Amino acid sequence: MLFLVAALLLMGVVLGAVAHAPLTFSVAVGAVIAVWLGVFAVREHQGRDRGTSAH
Repeated sequence: MLFLVAALLLMGVVLGAVAHAPLTFSVAVGAVIAVWLGVFAVREHQGRDRGTSAH
């Protein structure tokens, strides 16, 4: 429960910071995060195909 409260608090701080950032900066950071998540998903998928865990 404490983890959930901390996560929501952190999300509120981050969203508050994004609200004050320029739109182009927010879009650029969002694109970087999307690429990072895409690379992570591909690596996880490849790890499962080989039958080994990526951890």
